[in-house]
Parts: sequence; C-alpha cells; structure tokens
Amino acid sequence: MNRELHSITQRLSLRSPQVDSLEILAEVLECVPLKKDIADGRALAVIREKWPTFEDFERDFPSLCFALATGVGKTRLMGAFIAYLYLTGKSRHFFVLAPNTTIYQKLINDFTPGHPKYVFKGIAEFTTNPPLIITGDNYDSGRGVRLADGRASDLFGSDVHINIFNIDKINKEEGPRGSPKMKKLQETIGESYYDYLAGLDDLVLVMDEAHRYRASAGAKAIDGLKPILGLELTATPKTVGARSASFRNVIYSYSLGQAMADGFVKEPAVATRKDFDPKSVSEERLERIKLEDAVHNHDHVAVELDRYHRVTGRPKVHPFILVVAQDTDHARRLRTYIESDDFFRGRFKDKVAEVHSALKGEESEDATQRLVALEHDDRTDIVIHVNKLKEGWDVTNLYTIVPLRASASDILTEQTLGRGLRLPYGERVTHRDEEDFAAVDRLTVIAHDRFDEIIQKAREPGSIVMKHIEIGDGCDVSSGGATLVTAPSIAEIMITGGSPSLPGLETADAPILTLETPEETRTAEVTLEVIRRFERKLGNAGELRSPDVQRQIAEAVQEIVRPAQSTLEGIVPATRVEEIVEAVTQTVAARTLSIPQILVLPKRRTTFQFADFDLKDLSTINVRPIDDGLIIQSLRTEVRTYLAKTVDDPREERLEDYLVRFLIERNEIDYDAHADLLYKLAGQIVARIGSYLETRADAENVLLRNGRQLADFIFAQMMQNYVETPLEEDDYEVRVTRGFTLLQPQPFNIVPGQRVRDFRQQVSPVSDTKRQVFGGFKKCCYSLQKFDSDPERRFAVLIDADPIVEKWLKPGRAQFQIEYRAGDNYEPDFVVETHDAVMICEVKSRTELADPIVQAKAKAATKWCKAATQHATESGGKPWSYALIGDDQIIGSATLSGLMARFTQTG
Repeated sequence: MNRELHSITQRLSLRSPQVDSLEILAEVLECVPLKKDIADGRALAVIREKWPTFEDFERDFPSLCFALATGVGKTRLMGAFIAYLYLTGKSRHFFVLAPNTTIYQKLINDFTPGHPKYVFKGIAEFTTNPPLIITGDNYDSGRGVRLADGRASDLFGSDVHINIFNIDKINKEEGPRGSPKMKKLQETIGESYYDYLAGLDDLVLVMDEAHRYRASAGAKAIDGLKPILGLELTATPKTVGARSASFRNVIYSYSLGQAMADGFVKEPAVATRKDFDPKSVSEERLERIKLEDAVHNHDHVAVELDRYHRVTGRPKVHPFILVVAQDTDHARRLRTYIESDDFFRGRFKDKVAEVHSALKGEESEDATQRLVALEHDDRTDIVIHVNKLKEGWDVTNLYTIVPLRASASDILTEQTLGRGLRLPYGERVTHRDEEDFAAVDRLTVIAHDRFDEIIQKAREPGSIVMKHIEIGDGCDVSSGGATLVTAPSIAEIMITGGSPSLPGLETADAPILTLETPEETRTAEVTLEVIRRFERKLGNAGELRSPDVQRQIAEAVQEIVRPAQSTLEGIVPATRVEEIVEAVTQTVAARTLSIPQILVLPKRRTTFQFADFDLKDLSTINVRPIDDGLIIQSLRTEVRTYLAKTVDDPREERLEDYLVRFLIERNEIDYDAHADLLYKLAGQIVARIGSYLETRADAENVLLRNGRQLADFIFAQMMQNYVETPLEEDDYEVRVTRGFTLLQPQPFNIVPGQRVRDFRQQVSPVSDTKRQVFGGFKKCCYSLQKFDSDPERRFAVLIDADPIVEKWLKPGRAQFQIEYRAGDNYEPDFVVETHDAVMICEVKSRTELADPIVQAKAKAATKWCKAATQHATESGGKPWSYALIGDDQIIGSATLSGLMARFTQTG
C-alpha cells in the first residue's frame, strides 16, 4: 500500500470495502495514464487483463463502477477517491453528479467543512486550504473559473475545485431557446461553464447513484463534459426501466449480504402475529392489524433504544415507522385513520408525515422539513410514503417498515429495505454471540400476509432476510406494548426509599434512616455523589467504613449542601449530616459488591495461527447443482439479482479458488501465512462434492451458487483450531483505575402490567424465561433481575440460598472491562461474594463449553481475576476466581463450593 493510500485509509477510518475500492483505483492509475480521449481499446485491454469480469467502459471516457451495498458508505468513499487523486497529483478538478435534489443537497452538506458528516475530516491538506465547492446554484458567479495562468482566482484561493450538480442542471432544458442554462455563453469567461469544464485537462467525474445516468439524454450530457475518468457508485448496478441490464463496467462489488455478514448494516427481520391467519379478515382489517403490530414493534424498539442509551451513555435514538402506501389516495386514507381516535386513542395525532408528489405548498414543505429532521427531533413517529422512497433519503433511525399491498419480491428489494438499513451508531452494538440489544441492530418488516412467502425466500441462497420474529403475548414483541423500568440497587433503595412500582415486587429491606425533610433527602443523594469521587481513591467499598473516610466525605457533603440552603430552617445541622453520611457509607459498604475497574493491556501484539487439521462432518455436505434458468426466473428484483450468483460470475481454473476467495475476505485469515491450509481444506470440500457429482460442470455450479456458505463451513472449523501465541505475564500491563464502582440502576424492557415472578419458580415453557422479570431475592444487590435461560435462574436459586454467600448480582453492561478479543468485551453472567472470596461465574450448556469464543472469554476472565486478586491483596480485599459451569451440573444437591472446586479455571 503506497503512502497516500495508507494515509487516507487511516485518516478517514475507511471500512474494508472502501479500502478495497480505493486500492483498485490506485492499481488502475498505475497501469492506465489519465488524459483526454483514452477510452480506447488499449486502456480497456489493460484493465480487462487484470480484472477479467470488466467488460467495457460504456462511455466515451474510462469509467469504473464500484457497486457498494446501501449503508456501507459511498459518500465517504467519494471523499477518499477525490483526496487520493489530488494528493497523488492526478487531478485538481472534480464534478460530482447527483440524481435528484435530495442527494444534491446532501452532497453539498457532506462536502462542506464543519458539517457532522464532512467527508474530508482528517485530511490535513484540506484543513488549512479546503476545496472550493461550486454548485448548480452558484456556478454562474464565476467562482469556479481559474485565472488564465491556471491559478485560482484572487477571491477563492483553493487549489481543489469540486463541482456538485444535479443532473437536471446539465440535462434538462431551461433557457428560452431550448438549451440548458449551464450551456449558455457567459461573457465573463467567453464561453459557457459547461464548455469551460469540458476544456479542463484533469476533470474527474464522480457519479452518485450511477444507475440514474444511463438514459440517452443524460449519458450524452455527461459524455460532453469529456472527463479524463469517471467513478460510478451505486448499490444497484443495473439500468433503470422495464428492460434493465446489468452494468458492464463494474470493477468492484460488495453486496448487501456481505455488508450484513460484516456488521455494517442492520439485520432485516420479517414479523407476523402469532397464530394469525391473514385470510380470515378483510383487506382493510388486515391493514389495520399490520399497522397495530407495527406500533407494538415500534414501542418495543423505542424502549430497547432507551435502555441502550441509559446503559451505555451513548446518544438516545428516536425510532420511527415507515408505511409504504399504494397510491396518494391510499396514503391520505391511512393518515386519516392513524391520526384518528380509533387508532391507539389518537396517540399519533400530529405525529405523522405524509410524503408523495401530490402534496403542494405548505403541506409539502412541512413534510420535507419533517423528513430532514427525523434523526434530530421526536415530532414524527410514522412516515407514510407512496411506493418506494428514492435514493438519498439517508436516515439511521428507521426500524419498522409496513409495506401495504406489496408482493414478497417487492418487499425484499434493496429499494424497500435499504432505506432502513443504516446503523444509528455506525456499527453493530450487539456482539456476534449475544442477543442483549438485538432490537437496536434490527430492521423489522411487518408482513403478515406475505410471511410464509418471505420465509421461503429467506431459505434460498443469497437471501437478505435471515430472521423472523413473532408479535403477541409471550413472543419476541409483546402486543401489550413496552415500557422501561429502571431498577436501582438495594443500597440505593435503602438510602433514598425509591423503588420501582411493579405488581408482585416486594422489597424487604427497610430504609436505613428516616429522612425527615427534603434537605435531608438531598443530603443523602449528595453523599452518593461524593462517594463516586472516592471510587478512584479507595481500594474497595469496605474502606467506606473507616471513620477517617467518613469524615472526609462529610466535609465534602457539607460544602455542597450549605450554599443551597438559603434559610436557617432548611439548614441540616453538622451532626445530622455526619449521621446521614455514616448511614449511607455503611449501607453502601454492606450492600455493594466491590468490582474494581481493571485494565489488562498487552504490551505487544499477540500473534496467531491456525493449527493444521482436517475438516469434520463432510458427510453433511450434499449440495446439488441448481439449474441456471430457475435461478434467473426466481430472481425478480434488483437486489436478488445483485446478491445472487449469476452465469457472469468470474470463473476459476482451480475449483478450490471458489472457496478460497471468500475465506481470504476474513480479517482473521492472512493468505500468505495460511495459503497451504486454505487450499487443503478447500480441496477436502471439492473432493466431497466430487464424490457424489459426476461432472466438473456440476461441481462448479455448486461452488458458484454456494461458495460463501461452504466457505463459512470451513471458517467455523478453522476458528476451532485458532491458536494465539500466548503472551507471558511480563507482556501485560495491569492498571486499576477504580477500587470499586457504585452499582448503577439497571434498565429493563417490561410489558405494562407484567407481574414480577418469584425466581424460585420455574417458568412454563422454560423458553419464556428470558422474557420475564424476577424478584424475591435475599442476597442479590438488586430487587429485580432477568435471566437469559432457566439454568441461570436455577443458579440464582442455588447461590441465594447458599449459607456461604453474602451477596451476588448479574452485572450490568460495561460493569466489567474484560477484552477477550480485539474490540470485544466479555460480560459475565454472575458475580458472587462469599465470606472469603469473590467469584465470576458463567453458566453455559454442555455443548457450548468447548466453543472457542467461550474459551477465549474464560481465558480473559481468568487473567482479569488474577489481576483483581493482586489488587485485593494490596488493598485488603478478597481474592477473585473464575468458574465456567455446565448447566447440567446445576442440580438440587449442588453447592457453590462444590461447583467452584470442580469448575474454577486456573489459567
């Protein structure tokens, strides 16, 4: 990777498909000189030799198409392209083309310094001298025209000129004589601005949503600009219209399926109502049921987003619903119903935005403003749109789509799903093996009448919908709605007296002290705030019992509360402050499980490799060839064509390469280091397929159609043979940043009216355990808890009754900082404190105990416990240990001591 390429990749934090695209551009520039009129056979031949699937430029100039899935970051890639071409001296003039007004305005914003999504953020050369932006609205001022000697004008001194235009500015007729205004003579420059651009010897054309510029008029106008290079970006590399054709100049493709697998976009899911027959109701009633269930899902997602915000401190996201109507009359009827008292008692009055071409004047302006503000305010809960939203509607908080009267094929198009696939935080928040905040990463389509049809399509290779959820009582999404309940720790309840009000919840712990006035209540709250300051000073919460520590806290509390007390009657006497501080600190010390904040940082990089092995379970592979005609017939939508393999896919001379090309996409695999193993394992798959197929053509068909799934089969077993070169003890640096942390309130998503269950009683069916909230604990640090499985619940029963246990809890998110893999933190199931020790306990099924990820977490947690024990030795605390416990061992006769003796990890 050359210096400029590496610099741009790092500064712009490019994702892997963006890096791949930029590297391809760099390779093209190495072998094809950029100059006027080089769209000849020689340049094409050079590119086709290196990229055999590239067929033709399809324009009068060299033009390369980069087909990147929606949500991956095409605009950021434009910025990377422009920065690279400028920094390598290839061009100073760029023409960025937008297909419509929405994208036109968005691009102007994204290329303007100071905008939150500024595409050149991090490029030092553009910080002091940012590019000059010329638009379709200001070009006639002459700002984009250089002086005769090629220097920038005196008024605008930027060395880089970026023209951003809507295609209509150069394509549609505006002048009285039938020619576009841009092609009119400008006396200030002696020619039209269009001709001025066409005369530049380094103009590079960047086309956003490139599939919109293949019509004859638009293509002719673009060709007339005579650029030295065209860079086309689109998620759907096919021409628009009834007779659409695939682009022949695609040099790089990154599909929506790949984007989902890599975690760059939301995971689509299809939802239906439990035990519901859509044929049993009229079409109008079916629509209303789908709208009702969309609201149920919307409420569930809103609570999950709020819970995630409270747990992590990241910005709160306001979700909304998109309803796709059949026509403008249908849209108006839907809005009238949704805003009426008959729909959730008028809850959505003035909360609906209706967007379609029939809107005029103020009504249209209001709808547009609402669309623009969707990510920044909470005025709008539902957007009604006719047909599909066009490109450029770039929002991240769309979570529920209701496509009314749509076929399964229409629902599965990237035009429908693509509007809601962008992630609000720019990344998945749920780890690959966890489900804690799955709703934050999920886009849900409400499709009761098409559910079975869509699920059937989901089983086909290349489908972009892989999950389904049910709406109803006891299902993934409750039809009773959702609410966020925040459960404070027992210590906080005893201090403040505040406790969530839920049916069935009983809190046996009485307040530690009767707080007689609001000033005394404020004093107790301030004491908790001051204790947080001491988390970094003290070795553990037990040190809060020290009279000297209590004196320091009391002095700090008095300094805070005294200025706020304006009357003599409101002043809390010093002796009373000391009494309150003593009670609060004693309670926190007694009811807080001291979890130190520890960072275990490697001083050097860990090296890794894959041990040599042979694939298991090859007999399970029985994939058969698929007739090409059937595939072409079934792939009716652009997305399906785009995601599926076609007869135009690159062919490999060596069958193993159909698998290896997918394997080397994985970040964990270094081709140079692992090539021998990759070809050995791929060869075993090829041999298996060849054992039941008669011809090479059939084997190639299977590998073409199922290459990614078969590569995943190999990769899963490779990860079971993944070996890290262990770091020695001296290779780690241990930092203790806090001796303990106050237990933060834990937020729960609860159905209104849901009753708190006694944790000693099993839920029926047991699969509903994770949907329930439990109480009735004696030793838990919280009055409420949730369990992911019945074995977790049974373990809670065991430890709550065990006489050696003093207290326990299920830690909240981010309570621990245990990194088990680069960028991935481990969140334990339980922390248990006994008379003489503290234990992290993980409950897993027998089949999961040997899982590589589970083992990696166990190894990291054991190392963390060793560091925590060292800290405890120095601060007078209790030693820590880690146990990985099989769920089949949690039986009535089991004890914590017995389980720890058998399952404690020694590292």
